[in-house]
Amino acid sequence: MSEPEHGDAMPDPREPVDPRIDTMAREGLTGTAPQSLYQPLAASEHITRPPDGRSMDEQPAWRMDFPIDWTQDLHVARRDFTKFMVLTSGAFTAGQFWIGLKSLLEAAGERLIPKRIAALVEIPEGSIVTFTYPTDHDPCFLVRSPSGRLIAFSQKCTHLSCSVLPRPADGTIHCPCHEGYFDLETGRPIAGPPPRPLPRIALEVRGDDIYAVDVELRTT
Repeated sequence: MSEPEHGDAMPDPREPVDPRIDTMAREGLTGTAPQSLYQPLAASEHITRPPDGRSMDEQPAWRMDFPIDWTQDLHVARRDFTKFMVLTSGAFTAGQFWIGLKSLLEAAGERLIPKRIAALVEIPEGSIVTFTYPTDHDPCFLVRSPSGRLIAFSQKCTHLSCSVLPRPADGTIHCPCHEGYFDLETGRPIAGPPPRPLPRIALEVRGDDIYAVDVELRTT
């Protein structure tokens, strides 16, 4: 028997060779391709095996419809949860966009009906008159400031819709729920949590009467 040539590596017979085709130990065997040509095998816990031991062809139809092992159940749940969250977020965003667009279209196409508030002689300087506009569920107030100017705003605070109280003597509008304050002349927030100015009610004086004719929604 000839001796092996110098440089030839002989596997140690005392060390068993792993029979799997994706192991390093098989690269030196005759007729075996390099390891880089093989794809890694799937882990055993990720392979679907019917619990009765029969092949998949022999399984009932319901098992073919749900070929999920118990070990993969958590992975499927996470995948489905992520899909659900993405779809829900998309639907919510689309819904908000549609509501905003619909409101803009309605506001552009709908003309508010003027409403009489009071007579000029009924509102001396510093007095306050409450009314509703544009619907009976929208409380508002009209103030004649110490400077004689007629001012009207929505009475719903822009924080959490609490009823605000005008203070003509102080030049402020107070929200007692969370100590918010607005400027009486402009309706802009000056203290507390309110994030936006109060909606302004546009006024017109027709003869001796004061009318509400529009609502101005503002962000700054």
